[in-house]
Amino acid sequence: MRVEIWSDIACPWCYVGKARFEKALGVFPHRDDVEVVHRSFELDPGRAKDDTQPVLSMLTEKYGMSQAQAEAGEDNLGAQAAAEGLPYRTRGRDHGGTFDMHRLLHFAREKGRQVELLDLLYQANFAEERSVFGDDDRLLELAGAAGLDTDAARAVLADPEAYAAEVREDQREAAELGARGVPFFVLDRTYGVSGAQPAEVFTQALTQAWDARPRLKTVEGEAEVCGPDGCAVPQT
Repeated sequence: MRVEIWSDIACPWCYVGKARFEKALGVFPHRDDVEVVHRSFELDPGRAKDDTQPVLSMLTEKYGMSQAQAEAGEDNLGAQAAAEGLPYRTRGRDHGGTFDMHRLLHFAREKGRQVELLDLLYQANFAEERSVFGDDDRLLELAGAAGLDTDAARAVLADPEAYAAEVREDQREAAELGARGVPFFVLDRTYGVSGAQPAEVFTQALTQAWDARPRLKTVEGEAEVCGPDGCAVPQT
């Protein structure tokens, strides 16, 4: 079974939702038969690479919140993250464009290191002091820590079209599937789960999707087969 997760590094609920999903997956009886694929979704598409600002400032400008409301929201997110064992800086974080991060994540997926890089990007954005936005050197450090060749990662960042089509295709598919926000979880292209739901909801969705998988129907007949004990040889 395949689970596709659309998310963005700048999305705090994606950070929390990933932890809740993984908690559910960890106790799912068929977890070893579940393939998890992370897909791209930009919360702020088209934002210039060097256009960064404090998160609290972004919240007040984009959503019309008061400073007090923005701070209360961050405090709530910090508490939600802490409940999942995740570190979260409620003050002093930056916000910016994530297109280059998504391009690197597609590169990392190709090299079998996507989850490692995604976790490091989340950790850097939500828990560490140094910003991940508009800083190629920071992204290269994280790529190296994830086990990627930093020269190859630098080449990806230097070429604005490298993996750009893959990012855009992910976003096109998200729209086609009806995603209006992230995190957005799609199980076997049959069940969709929107938002950072409790682990119990993910457990139920995993079970339903697993049980709904089509079963192979075998046509039995009089024909020779090979098995563990060898092949049947017709007797003359």
